[in-house]
Amino acid sequence: MAWFGSRKPLMVAASDALPGRSTAIAVPPSHAVFPDRPLTPPFPSGHRTAVFGMGCFWGAERLFWQTDGVWTTAVGYAGGFTPHPTYEEVCSGLTGHTEAVLVVFDPAVVPYQDLLRVFWEGHDPTMGMRQGADIGTQYRSMVLCADEGQRVTALASLAVYQRVLDSAGYGSITTEVVGVGEFYYAEDYHQQYLSDAKNPYGYCGLGGTGVSCPVGLNVDQA
Repeated sequence: MAWFGSRKPLMVAASDALPGRSTAIAVPPSHAVFPDRPLTPPFPSGHRTAVFGMGCFWGAERLFWQTDGVWTTAVGYAGGFTPHPTYEEVCSGLTGHTEAVLVVFDPAVVPYQDLLRVFWEGHDPTMGMRQGADIGTQYRSMVLCADEGQRVTALASLAVYQRVLDSAGYGSITTEVVGVGEFYYAEDYHQQYLSDAKNPYGYCGLGGTGVSCPVGLNVDQA
């Protein structure tokens, strides 16, 4: 189970995870920033998806919808065991999920490597089960890969960025690079939470290391 306070948060075992439910949580029909674009498939031909966990998903989603070439975004839960969890269940630490962002992008405009740069620079990937003051397994850093190409590229980028962080005096990257599995959409009120239409001055505890990820990040640099 997950322990908080003075003890390090621990991942729940699959056998101890909450049972969840068979019914998906309803999401709005369109994006709050891009009202002509849906949060759920089908997406335009030629577009791809990527999923990242980098702390509180409110600020993380905003980073990606502000990125050129990103067509739509959504927040949800991934990397754990409980089907269709609620926000409260995820925050209990008993689902195994991290708060995650689904990014739908046009690779002709923004390559996957550039999304990884947004990911690495947008949070501190050395913090383990936390980001800043947000502590818990739901805030751990994850790259959830849609295919083998994304996995290879993500692992190579991790190695490149680790060398840069080493030079800057940071510790080891704790980011998990795994298959995406199932992405479960979060509740309506979490979607595009920091948009002008909802909470333009809302809380965002996300903060990076200040260490730039190398330009031209690719597998050849590993």
